Amino acid sequence: MFIMEAEKLTAYLRQENMRLCDYALAQEIEAGTGTRQELRERMAQTLAVMERSVQKARREPVQSVSGLTGGNACLYEKYRSSGNSILGDTVSLAAAMALSCSELNASMQCIVACPTAGSCGIVPAVVLSCAQTRGMEREQVIDGLFAASAVGIIIGGRATLAGAEGGCQAECGSAAAMGAAAAVQMLGGTPEMAFHAAAMALKNVLGLTCDPVAGLVEIPCIKRNASGAVNALLSADLALAGVQSYIPFDEVVDAMYAIGKAMPSSVRETARGGLAVTPSGERMRKEAEEAQKKKEGAGSERNASERR
Repeated sequence: MFIMEAEKLTAYLRQENMRLCDYALAQEIEAGTGTRQELRERMAQTLAVMERSVQKARREPVQSVSGLTGGNACLYEKYRSSGNSILGDTVSLAAAMALSCSELNASMQCIVACPTAGSCGIVPAVVLSCAQTRGMEREQVIDGLFAASAVGIIIGGRATLAGAEGGCQAECGSAAAMGAAAAVQMLGGTPEMAFHAAAMALKNVLGLTCDPVAGLVEIPCIKRNASGAVNALLSADLALAGVQSYIPFDEVVDAMYAIGKAMPSSVRETARGGLAVTPSGERMRKEAEEAQKKKEGAGSERNASERR
């Protein structure tokens, strides 16, 4: 049975001289979901989807289905490739990758909802930016993803991963925690470091609302993914330097859940508060609704024409 308390889990891993990624894999094997080779191959397939999603919108502008957003991943990629970014190579690359994933999600293309579709850009951006700039092997990235899954299991078990229940802190915050742990794993850190990194990443966004404009996973979700990836990398870097979270990971997760319950429903994915109801947010909602009506009208006309 999966140990759902980070403190007990790290003590167990220390005793068994086991890595966090290996524990997550062993738990899957014990649950009967596959052999070690099958599970790693499955994770490699997941990674392949992530690899495509962090590339496509950086190479060419991708427009969302609603038409409200698009092209920012490509725009930022050109900017950072020119050498003008004030961020380092890894961090700027992670931001571009996160934007790409999120723009593909908004355009209804294939992504990995890790841990959710709304936060899909963070974990891929963190692990793949580290891998690319540090020259890491594919197996190291897969190890990182298994470590991320362990953190996600604990958050999901103790609290929630849903914006509708816990706000964006539960989505982008959890994804940042998972990404931070993955980066620590990939860079040779200990399980204790991984959980300190995860705790710091989640602490950094406690109270973050889920207030999508027009109820769509675009504004501010896409840019929050980029911010979440940067948050994860910073938290991993701090933990690898020996910096610890004064509040333990489990307590941070419990606090996040309590904060989510205390949030009004208007800022928990209902699009009835926060940025969604600003003058600009309302204007964009109306634009999206009008565009949708036009599409539906055009579709009805085509169907009628075909019947004739």
